[in-house]
Amino acid sequence: MKESVQYLIQKDKIFQQIIDEFGFPEIIPSRPEGFETLVLLILEQQVSIDSAKATFLRMRNGVANIQPSVLIAVSEEEFRAFGVSRQKAKYIKCLSEAILDKSLDLESLASKSSDEIRSELIKIKGIGNWTIDVYLMFSLQSPDVLPIGDVAIVNTMKELLNIHDKMEMEAYATLWSPHRTMASFLLWHHYLQKRGRKITYQY
Repeated sequence: MKESVQYLIQKDKIFQQIIDEFGFPEIIPSRPEGFETLVLLILEQQVSIDSAKATFLRMRNGVANIQPSVLIAVSEEEFRAFGVSRQKAKYIKCLSEAILDKSLDLESLASKSSDEIRSELIKIKGIGNWTIDVYLMFSLQSPDVLPIGDVAIVNTMKELLNIHDKMEMEAYATLWSPHRTMASFLLWHHYLQKRGRKITYQY
């Protein structure tokens, strides 16, 4: 962690600015690998983390366990009772089906490159680049990911760098490689601290 932060400070003054104002993040967020985390990430799409977590916990309390063989059999009405939208219920079932028919092997992902992982996961309906980016960062500890689809990352780059185009943001962030994941964590840290928010990623 210290090595990557030091690298970023040397490359870009905004990271020293973030640390001077808000200190280091208390912890670097992480999540376990596997099906449960991907289900939670589907629920987190376009809603707050706290809202998605509440939905996930209702679902986990309402079914035997969060496994593909269980969730593929859950009805639309049951998903709705947990607070899961029809669209996200469909995405969860598509993920479950891919695992059950062995077209996706989650356990093998850790041994593959980020590009290989992305090419496999993107085939699953409902799993886009944001979901893949966060899974790579939080679960597989990939060191060089910038989730440009994340609202907090985009807004913080606009604020600190006065860059408003996503392609320009991606081009600028090559400066932070090969530590773009840590750069993203620091940008999130700035976003949350400035707004007085605290997020618990565990569930």
